[in-house]
Amino acid sequence: MTHSSLYPRARKRFGQNFLHDEAVIDAIVEAISPAAGQHLVEIGPGRGALTAPLLSRCDQLDVIELDRDLVPLLNAKLAKHEHLSIHEADALRFDYHQLQSADEKLRVIGNLPYNITTPLLFHLLDQADCIDDMCFMLQREVVERICARPGNKQYGRLSIMVQHQCHAELLFMVPPEAFDPAPKVESALIYLQPLKQRVGGEVELEDLNKVVTKAFSQRRKTIANTLKNMTTEQELLQAGIDPAQRPETVSVAQFVALTRACRHHWQA
Repeated sequence: MTHSSLYPRARKRFGQNFLHDEAVIDAIVEAISPAAGQHLVEIGPGRGALTAPLLSRCDQLDVIELDRDLVPLLNAKLAKHEHLSIHEADALRFDYHQLQSADEKLRVIGNLPYNITTPLLFHLLDQADCIDDMCFMLQREVVERICARPGNKQYGRLSIMVQHQCHAELLFMVPPEAFDPAPKVESALIYLQPLKQRVGGEVELEDLNKVVTKAFSQRRKTIANTLKNMTTEQELLQAGIDPAQRPETVSVAQFVALTRACRHHWQA
């Protein structure tokens, strides 16, 4: 009987792809580099492939698992670890502040289901005041979009909203065969660290999201064209943007400056 046959099969509705490649697991643990005194939170531990090696290197590990069939099996496999807490919960609705003791910061990790990546990232960024850093396995294309720089065709809303709030870095690629079942896409490990000072300064995220979403609704048009009902040529120039630029060439800081300059139009 194989190790994986002791567990329920991966469920499509949970977007489950379980890591099983030992070399990849070791590389992820090394990239996270957990240390004594740190409080880790793992989202979607699945069969515990990452959980076990992480437990040997940190003082406190909370895991959040939605699949109720996996929770008792994780409990049975890892019950001897007193510094492990298993939460049967939805990571998209979870309050991460409740895991904090005093003013410690959490390190959040996980092999995330690809179908909830974007909403989960934004849910975590809403609670970034209690998070030191994050390290996630995501679909390669999503990681490349998050990390894309201005002028790159993958640069867009996701790049800007995440990079405004975080340092983002693609660490390494992971092939489909590292998972069971093998996904149809390549994966990549991303490192995210919430910034103490956001790129471009403070701005209402909802306002920034409105401007950026509208700007990228017609990527091939100039930014003056796509935002003609939201801003003026003068405000574009004030933010250091040439009205003839395409949205994908406008930096994160410029989008923030533009949002501050034009937000009064829809709040008047």
